Amino acid sequence: MTERIARFNELTPSTLPFVEGRMEGHKERKNYSIVGPGVAEDSNQSVKISKPHGYNLGAVSANPKNGSGLHSHTTAEVFLIYSGKWRFYWGADGKNEIILSKGDVVSMPTNMFRGFENAGNEEGLIFVILGNDDPGIITWVPNVLIKAKETGLALLDDNSLIDLNESEIPQNRKLLEPITNEKLKEFDNYEIDEISKFVCKFKDHINHETILNNEIKLIQIIGNNFCKKSYDPLINHTTGFNYSILKAKKGLIEDLIFDKPTILFSQKGTWKVKIEKDEFDINSKDTFSLPLNTKVSISIDNNEECFLNCVSKA
Repeated sequence: MTERIARFNELTPSTLPFVEGRMEGHKERKNYSIVGPGVAEDSNQSVKISKPHGYNLGAVSANPKNGSGLHSHTTAEVFLIYSGKWRFYWGADGKNEIILSKGDVVSMPTNMFRGFENAGNEEGLIFVILGNDDPGIITWVPNVLIKAKETGLALLDDNSLIDLNESEIPQNRKLLEPITNEKLKEFDNYEIDEISKFVCKFKDHINHETILNNEIKLIQIIGNNFCKKSYDPLINHTTGFNYSILKAKKGLIEDLIFDKPTILFSQKGTWKVKIEKDEFDINSKDTFSLPLNTKVSISIDNNEECFLNCVSKA
């Protein structure tokens, strides 16, 4: 059962996960693959829980004014702000932006360029849920690939990362060309008010809580299902997974049975998860992949409100 647990302090991050990893504003960050490989271009990225779940969970920590360059995904990308303030910007020119803080969630539309940057004064951390077992490849705006090549990093035409300072281009490969301006126009853009419907602010949780039992409350963020029961989500966006939050100071919920791949990761507090005779502590930032069709009990005993994230395949 211990192979189902990803202790955050035991994870091995990549410090050069993507092609823009040496550029100013992108190099002071770490990328974590917790469940599934994610979209990291680093072939040596360590994956803690590799068993397919129908989605991927990762995390990114970054120093102030560092983050990701403008890129697009073919599958869902949902961000949870664990700590700090983060600036999310989008569109091929990156002109539109919002600032999100601890506990806020944003589900970014596909076929749209987006980037993010630590807008705080100290290192921040975000968790990222990506759709599908294979979330596909990243498409970068042309300027990212052009500037990255000046640092020695480039992508080959199979989207693998190469350091031109250390390696030659393989004979059967060539460098990936930046997309054309015509292709760039095929990507969507959104006004700020259009993106707002994909954002859930932490302060809004209190108006959308459902009491499960024993003082544990449910906030349904994305998807309409938690443990075979339906709830109205705060963000109405098809992602291929359900994302719920359990909230409590003290409480116990027993005999939960999940019939689709499900993970728990603690946003705050040490949560106890009991499965038959085994009991595990899920500390803040830790992740646990639940066995299917097995009775699960979840409890918390704290003096402050704590939060446990639950993601399951839709």
